Amino acid sequence: MILFPAIDLKDGQAVRLIKGDMERATVFNLDPANQARQFFAQGFEWLHLVDLNGAIEGRPVNGEAVEAILGATELPVQLGGGIRDMHTIEHWLALGVERVILGTAAVRNPTLVREACGAYPGRVAVGIDARGGKVAVEGWVEDSGMPALELARRFEDCGAAAIIYTDIERDGALEGPNVAETVALAEAISVPVIASGGVSSIEDLRALLPHEDKGIAGVISGRALYDGRIEPAAALALFAPALEPMEPLKLC
Repeated sequence: MILFPAIDLKDGQAVRLIKGDMERATVFNLDPANQARQFFAQGFEWLHLVDLNGAIEGRPVNGEAVEAILGATELPVQLGGGIRDMHTIEHWLALGVERVILGTAAVRNPTLVREACGAYPGRVAVGIDARGGKVAVEGWVEDSGMPALELARRFEDCGAAAIIYTDIERDGALEGPNVAETVALAEAISVPVIASGGVSSIEDLRALLPHEDKGIAGVISGRALYDGRIEPAAALALFAPALEPMEPLKLC
C-alpha cells in the first residue's frame, strides 16, 4: 500500500480545504515546490496533486505551480483538477506527470476516459468524489446524483490504473476515513482503490492496512501531515513492506 502526501493548489499556494469548501482554505505553504521537496526529503515515494481552481473552472489554472513541483523532485506525481479533454491529458503526461486523474470527465464524458486509458495504459486514474454516496462534480460543487459504485463499474474494463475514492464530508475534517464504504467499493470492483478523505492519525492508517488484500492500494493524507498529527517517518515505517527473514547461516 502506498501513502500519498497531498498538495492541493489554490491561487498558486499549497492549501487544505475543509469538506471541499473553497472559502475554508488553510494555507500551509506559499511555495508548493518547496513543499514537494519536503515530502521528498521525508521519504515519500509519490505525490498527489490537485488543481483546486482548475477543478471549478474546468481547465488548468495552477499550471505554473504544477510545473515547479515537477521540476523540484523526481517523485512520480498523480494530478487531478481541470483535466477535461485529451489535449490537457497529453499536455500533462508529456510534461512528466505520471498519472492524470479524471473526475468530472468520468461523469460528463466517459468516452474520454476510455480513450485515455487505451492510449495511456496505467497512466489514467478515475477520481470519484462522493457526498452521501453520490458523486459530486465540478470541484465538488454539483451533485451528479450518480451512485459512486455505478460510476466505478463503468470503467472496470477499460484499463484504469486506480479509482481514487474521496468521502467529501470527511475531507480535511480530520474525522477519520470512511473505511467501511471504501472497502465495500474495493470489494465490489476489480480496479485498485486509493482511499482519500479524513485521515487524522496513524491509527487511521492502521485501520486501512488490513484491507490491502481487498483492493485498497493506497491512501492519501494531507492536513494531518501538515499539522503534525501524523509523523512522516512513523507513517512510512508502517507502510514499509516487511523484510523476509534471513535463513540462518549453515556452518560447514
